[in-house]
Amino acid sequence: MMNEQYLITKSDRYTLIQVQVEKLDTLAAPALKSEFVVLNNEGVKNMIIDLSETRYCDSSGLSAILVANRLCKNMGGVLIVSGLQDSVKKLISISQLDSILTITPDRTAAIDRLVAETVERGQHD
Repeated sequence: MMNEQYLITKSDRYTLIQVQVEKLDTLAAPALKSEFVVLNNEGVKNMIIDLSETRYCDSSGLSAILVANRLCKNMGGVLIVSGLQDSVKKLISISQLDSILTITPDRTAAIDRLVAETVERGQHD
């Protein structure tokens, strides 16, 4: 599924959300947040959010990511955030969300980590 702000790719074990905006702010975050809710309502419990194209994130962007994290956890799933640019990484660190979120350097590492975690949890669906 495609939208100008993000690209969604579904696979058996997870759904990849590639954020395609430079700024994850009050303009972009609400649509992304509602997409997370829709995916969750469809039964998606494992998500990877790829932020490699995002250079700026504000509190509404962080809020959207935290909504996705809560939705995944509530379903016994996993959320992994990958591809953080320095400014976004710094904001997550300052907000002390790096202790809450699972963060990987890139999409490949995120997929490996998610597969490992779902196997550990016995999710073979």
